[in-house]
Amino acid sequence: MASTKSAVRYAKALLDLCSEKGLVDAIETDLQQFINAVQESSDFRVFLNSPIVRGDKKNTVFKALFGHFNPLTLQFFNLVIKNGKEALLPEIANQFTSLLKKQRGIVTGTITSATPLSASTKETILKRIAPAFEGTLSLSESVDPTLLGGFIIRIEDKQIDASVASKLKELKQELVK
Repeated sequence: MASTKSAVRYAKALLDLCSEKGLVDAIETDLQQFINAVQESSDFRVFLNSPIVRGDKKNTVFKALFGHFNPLTLQFFNLVIKNGKEALLPEIANQFTSLLKKQRGIVTGTITSATPLSASTKETILKRIAPAFEGTLSLSESVDPTLLGGFIIRIEDKQIDASVASKLKELKQELVK
């Protein structure tokens, strides 16, 4: 919990600074590339979390790997590493993306279905639930065959469960009473 709070504070500070300097898009691109690097390389994740590798060595590696990034991004990485919080960098980058989406009025969530949804079905679902949320909805899709049919939508702290599996579970509970 404390690490998430720290990540949010760092992300908010970075967002405020890059907004002030008009570098939001550049920093967003840099952080997305950083997130991709973290996701693609388990060695890089181990390196980030290693207490054995000193901060100055980590800064050298960051400059070699991400030297093409905006100078503000590199300064930010340097500051976080200097403070010994480099293990938080992936979470900071994710929090930055979340804060930026919120600032832009984009509401994110997931829609899980038993089979992949067609574009028209997804569009129909979005049109029906959009009035319940302020902003533009952006849903990522996932498939879970255990749902049997229907879908589950999770947006912020709300969940809409229209899956066959949950309906069968409810019916079973009614019959057992």
